[in-house]
Amino acid sequence: MNRSVFIGDREYFPGIARIQHEGPESDNPLAFKTYDPSRAVGGKTMEEHLRFAVCYWHTFCATGGDPFGPGTRVHPWAEKGDPIDRSRERVDAAFEFFTKLNVPFWCFHDFDLASEGGSVADSEKNLEQMVGMARERQDATGMKLLWGTANVFSHPRYMNGASTNPDFAVVAYAASQVKAAIDATVELGGENYVFWGGREGYACLQNTDTRRELEHMAMFLSKARDYGRSVGFKGTFLVEPKPMEPMKHQYDFDALTVIGFLRQHGLAGDFKLNVEANHATLAGHAFAHDLRMAADAGLLGSIDANRGDPQNGWDTDQFAMDLYDCVHAMMVVLEYGGLGNGGLNFDARVRRESTDLEDLFIGHIGAMDAFARGLLVADRVLADPRMSELRYGRYRSFDSGDGKRFEDGELSLGDLRDVAAANGEPRRRSGKQELVENLINDCIVTAC
Repeated sequence: MNRSVFIGDREYFPGIARIQHEGPESDNPLAFKTYDPSRAVGGKTMEEHLRFAVCYWHTFCATGGDPFGPGTRVHPWAEKGDPIDRSRERVDAAFEFFTKLNVPFWCFHDFDLASEGGSVADSEKNLEQMVGMARERQDATGMKLLWGTANVFSHPRYMNGASTNPDFAVVAYAASQVKAAIDATVELGGENYVFWGGREGYACLQNTDTRRELEHMAMFLSKARDYGRSVGFKGTFLVEPKPMEPMKHQYDFDALTVIGFLRQHGLAGDFKLNVEANHATLAGHAFAHDLRMAADAGLLGSIDANRGDPQNGWDTDQFAMDLYDCVHAMMVVLEYGGLGNGGLNFDARVRRESTDLEDLFIGHIGAMDAFARGLLVADRVLADPRMSELRYGRYRSFDSGDGKRFEDGELSLGDLRDVAAANGEPRRRSGKQELVENLINDCIVTAC
């Protein structure tokens, strides 16, 4: 990608030039060791495979605060007292960061980009101003929007949910935000629009009409889809699974729950899944598990690339540095045929103790290199005929004979009984798990 680095009235990241690929021998922390946007892997470039995006909220709004203390960072773009001025400076800082990091995409919530006003009309006006500015920066830098969304979970009005709230006035207010965020996404040429049900769930089962709330959520999504299509949005609507936190139980618990919900309510034709690694692990799954479930259903749309801490029970949103997670994730993506108009969005934040501006770059660089290595290893693994045999060869008994007749629905339960009686005790067949794991380890050594 060859783009100009846009900088507004001031430089927010002085001394940091565009991040370049310097190769595995480099000891420069502000350089890519593996990620080379133009490097071809399996017929596409790394940039085309990975479609990296930077999220607006953690990168430019988070200050390191946690439930036990205030923030540890004061960003230079957040020093002014007027919220509109802060929003404008944040846009300039963000686009300087995007272009210096050399990523093709970015993502936002409505009230990351703009400050919330005192009324629906004021909020819409604030968002329109910032969207106009962001559009100018996109045109100047060549950046593209992977997806937009609305924050309908932080404000106190959403303490009982947004589309699932028992108060219709709150549902309508959430709709006003979603409408404005869809308009913003369309104006910025966004390729997707995301719904994350941050509080779409319940805290107490005994005071909640779950049937009605789920029906309201489906109605809300269908009306948002209808509106988006009416204003020219041709992209994909995405639902992001998460099991709990802040609610005790959220209705979009995991990939299979969302898939069932979308199919039940006739939404699978327009909606796919935005799978987040940390959300999958909070649900008790591996990251690759939720990816595989979405891919098997033909509903894998995009990825929020991060990781959690197994010793913490909450959404820590750390940068993805676990090579095994990246390898297993990229194996699913490659077998699926790629992410289409989705991508890998770094829904991640630097640690509370990481207070230098360069740490924002270092976190993204490390995660981009990790997924680039994962891509190389996954491509090598899937090209090895032994891996295909170890996975698909286990099901050869279904390719012909009675096994094929079973798959085709031609055998009754009685027929299956007769087959079992005729064949006798089945032979035990090894799953060869250790061999699979060893082959992946070998590919990590040879591919990287």
